[in-house]
Amino acid sequence: MSVNAQNDSIISTPNDSIKVKLKYGLRVGGDIGKLIRSFVDDEYSGFEISADYRLKKRLYIAGEIGIEEKNTVNEYLDITSKGSYIKGGIDYNMYQNWLNMDNMIYSGFRIGASSFSHDLNSFNVYSTNQYWGEQFSSVEKQEFSGLTALWVEIILGIKVELFNNLYLGLNAQLKILASETVPDNFENVYIPGFNKTYDSSGIGTGYSYTLSYRIPLFKK
Repeated sequence: MSVNAQNDSIISTPNDSIKVKLKYGLRVGGDIGKLIRSFVDDEYSGFEISADYRLKKRLYIAGEIGIEEKNTVNEYLDITSKGSYIKGGIDYNMYQNWLNMDNMIYSGFRIGASSFSHDLNSFNVYSTNQYWGEQFSSVEKQEFSGLTALWVEIILGIKVELFNNLYLGLNAQLKILASETVPDNFENVYIPGFNKTYDSSGIGTGYSYTLSYRIPLFKK
């Protein structure tokens, strides 16, 4: 006697056919905050171009390049600082997007470098002894060129996709000065890219409002 049996209790299930493809490409934009400030602030002009490229699902390589000119005036100094800067680093998206969304809540890291100059338009020398006369002042213009600075910064920001491949962004920056060239007889009061310095503490802050467009290269 022979017995043949077939096991029909194991049900084969098809593989999940749903796939989510992410956009990969170069996203290029500008800092609209600096453009607006250039129009409304007579003592400032600047422009910045930013870009990032997606390496992995949450990881981006990113950077900025720009120029700035800032006139700093107080009761002791009148200085015009101008120069260019470049920053490079990475951004990490901490936000889990819903289906078909491509927004970012991210943290980032940058290394920045600046080349700049100062025009010392006028200055007053403060004297602790006011009895013997007025303070010394000078209106003879002096130029200090070939100055450089290097810093690192930590970034926290958001990017929202307004329309297909068009993004609006906002970020805040904490900067730590690593090295700088100091001019003779006074300190750097403004460094392009680093912004205002605070009493030789080496700590700076900044922010950006960006509008950018992603050039879609492929999906993965």
